[in-house]
Amino acid sequence: MPQLDVGPIDYLAVELPGARLQGRGLDALIDLTDRGIIRILDLVVATVGADGSVAAMAIADMDGDGELDLAVFEGVRSGLLDDDDIAQSAALVEPGNAVALLVYENTWAGPFVSAMREAGAEVVASGRIPAADVAAALDALESANA
Repeated sequence: MPQLDVGPIDYLAVELPGARLQGRGLDALIDLTDRGIIRILDLVVATVGADGSVAAMAIADMDGDGELDLAVFEGVRSGLLDDDDIAQSAALVEPGNAVALLVYENTWAGPFVSAMREAGAEVVASGRIPAADVAAALDALESANA
């Protein structure tokens, strides 16, 4: 069976204070998608009520005014996220806020991984270094070189 030209799949859960989205983050997401760096597989936003209740929102109409704010993301659902994933992520945020869940493919890596497989190599591990750890390491390096 041939290997698919698929990059690593990652996810993010982002807390949105006051259940509000700001345009710069969405603009960056659209740019990454338009340039083919990532492919969005799932994008779900859920609000968390004061009582802890969770309600998923339609991606295309984030402010509920009936106008399509994010039509480019309407219907983006791969099935990788389920109701349990949404509930677990919502439990991470404060009441009155929202959580945005994003599952995406790192499309830039697909051709590289396929080329390596064709050469007989195999990916034996992959992972993610938390951004806070990277920032701390860079700060320590900068301090040592100062």
